[in-house]
Amino acid sequence: MQDKLQAIEQEIRKQFDEDTTGHDWYHIERVRKMALHLQSKEGGDPVIVELAALLHDISDHKMNGGILNAGGKVAEELLKKYDFEQEIIQKVSSIIDKVSFKGLLVPDQMSTLEEKIVQDADRLDAIGAIGIARAFSFGGSKNRPMYQPDISPEEHTSFEQYANAKSHTINHFYEKLLHLKDRLHTDTAKKIGEQRHLVMEDYLKQFYIEWECKM
Repeated sequence: MQDKLQAIEQEIRKQFDEDTTGHDWYHIERVRKMALHLQSKEGGDPVIVELAALLHDISDHKMNGGILNAGGKVAEELLKKYDFEQEIIQKVSSIIDKVSFKGLLVPDQMSTLEEKIVQDADRLDAIGAIGIARAFSFGGSKNRPMYQPDISPEEHTSFEQYANAKSHTINHFYEKLLHLKDRLHTDTAKKIGEQRHLVMEDYLKQFYIEWECKM
């Protein structure tokens, strides 16, 4: 099993090594480390958790040209290539199809512990200091403005609406990032999320002070 995991890691690292959207190999590695940490505290199958963490961005709509819900199928093909058992393939593909945030008013669909752990790990990397850096990295890669005070955040009601939104980066905090703390599943992730959420709140307070040139 370890040889197969290393082969998957090599393929994913090759694919994401030069990404500049904030979804690079180091993001995937952090998600894997966090997911395995959560699994060590919460339980669940470590193989399913690690594979899903490694593959969670394999064909994300933000990097594949806007194709929605493609990741599970691409992951399935890769896992078949390395002769993983069908049960593992099914569980991992299911996680990948569900893991992404799909809009503020779109409910999460995670049901198994492994699904919740991988989603929590991915969401924890979207908040806090690194989450802030990733938000602006992604916005810059998509030619989005840093901030436009006259454009208010939206409450997206569908994955399609959320995926096609092209607002400025500060709105992303209000459309997604500031809500992730309350959409974490596991107790371990919730404790970590509390502190990272405060980092974002403090950052936004300082951002507005500097934007308004307040002394």
